[in-house]
Amino acid sequence: MEDPQTVLYAFFALLAAVYLFRWRSDPLSHIPTIGGPSAPILSYWSTINFFRKPKALLREGYQRFYGSVFKVALIGQWMVVVSGPKMVDELRKRPDEEMSFIEGVEETLHTRFTLGREPLDDPFHVDIIKDKLMKSLTAVLPDVIDELRAAVPDYIHTKEDEWTTVNTMQTTLKIVSRASNRVFVGLPVCRNQEYLDLAIRFTIDVLKDTALISIIPESMKTSLGQYFSAVKKTVRQTVPHLKPLLDERRAKLEEYGEDYPGKPNDMLQWILEGAIPRNYSDVQIIERIMLVNFAAIHTSSNSITHALLDLAAYPDYIKPLREEIEAVVAAEGWSKAAMGKMWKVDSFLRESQRINGIGLTSVTRKALTDVTLNDGTFIPKNTLVVAASYPTHNDDSIYENAATFDPFRFSRMREGDGEGTKHQYVNTSVEYIPFGHGKHACPGRFFAANELKAMLAFIVLNYDVKLANDAPRPENRCFGPNIIPDPGAEIMFRKRRT
Repeated sequence: MEDPQTVLYAFFALLAAVYLFRWRSDPLSHIPTIGGPSAPILSYWSTINFFRKPKALLREGYQRFYGSVFKVALIGQWMVVVSGPKMVDELRKRPDEEMSFIEGVEETLHTRFTLGREPLDDPFHVDIIKDKLMKSLTAVLPDVIDELRAAVPDYIHTKEDEWTTVNTMQTTLKIVSRASNRVFVGLPVCRNQEYLDLAIRFTIDVLKDTALISIIPESMKTSLGQYFSAVKKTVRQTVPHLKPLLDERRAKLEEYGEDYPGKPNDMLQWILEGAIPRNYSDVQIIERIMLVNFAAIHTSSNSITHALLDLAAYPDYIKPLREEIEAVVAAEGWSKAAMGKMWKVDSFLRESQRINGIGLTSVTRKALTDVTLNDGTFIPKNTLVVAASYPTHNDDSIYENAATFDPFRFSRMREGDGEGTKHQYVNTSVEYIPFGHGKHACPGRFFAANELKAMLAFIVLNYDVKLANDAPRPENRCFGPNIIPDPGAEIMFRKRRT
């Protein structure tokens, strides 16, 4: 009979051999890891490190492997990060059959497990944003500005000369939601606080569901995702608010045809008309509206919160912004043409976004087939690949004194010959990628930019702002590749003194 101790040693030796084989046979083992070990089980320490200090690790990988790739550990998967403008350009040029933007976003949000694959397989609402919303910007912007005039005083209550303190993120969420929904669903629903609360909740629910799905075993994601989905519940609660509108608009389309007097020019109407030939249900239409809300509210509220915190932290820039806004509005009114001429406002938002960011990574793709990059790196099928936006935007070789907040950096750059549009807020490049880059750059950025410029201009023109007790700007919160303003950050507002 064999010695039990020998059997035990043999068992552990076999276990170690299997462990080593699995590690060596990992198709991503050849890509260097930042943040800790890449071996099975031990890689969870790398995950913890990346969620604890993502900025430092992305910067380290960017500097060590500039012009190539590295990887960091997410929960249950690796994320390969390309480093440097040339690699960003290659990633955005890869055809969708190789590197898919849609599947890349889905890999990060996991909506197929909560809402199902239908919005993913038939994303016609994205085409509506690219086409109808883009073409309607001049027509819908006056509605946005009209809503801002009503919404800002509703959520920022100021009395005569008194300073009022508000939670910045909660306030901007409400204002952005209301202004955006003036274009998405129109009056009076855009002022229905119950509906707006659901639109905001859906945005938060998507992120909560994403976090939950990421920790559920792969074999159980579909069943448990549907069962525990917070977004499904929120969609059901939204139905009573939008179904009467859908019923009324369907009836008018059936009675009068596509062109009838007073026909709404909003996102709900456009999605309804796209959904009718597809025989989509009211719930499916409302899911699309809520997904559009998610894209608009999440990014725009974060961006304007960052900008207002920067403005409050550097109040000396209020005067030059006001001077520009007053001159432009006097000549152009509150119009799309006016927004285009507010170069300093545009630059302020672009610089705030460069410094703070929508996320720490961008240009998200998922490999749909095995791919070999131009530097020889092999990317196996099903790999999540992104670009390192935070290190790119803080690279001194790209941006002079990159760590310094210089709000009029880009307005000065636009003064050069032929530079007038190159450095405006909505423009993307391999060196400025908050909105992504290439054909899959955020299609809603043109609407968002005009909305955010109008909101910032309105606040600068009508309010004084500062941080309480002249405190420094609150630090942003980072977790993995995500970044948000400090949720508890407060700003003090006072009606502008003439």
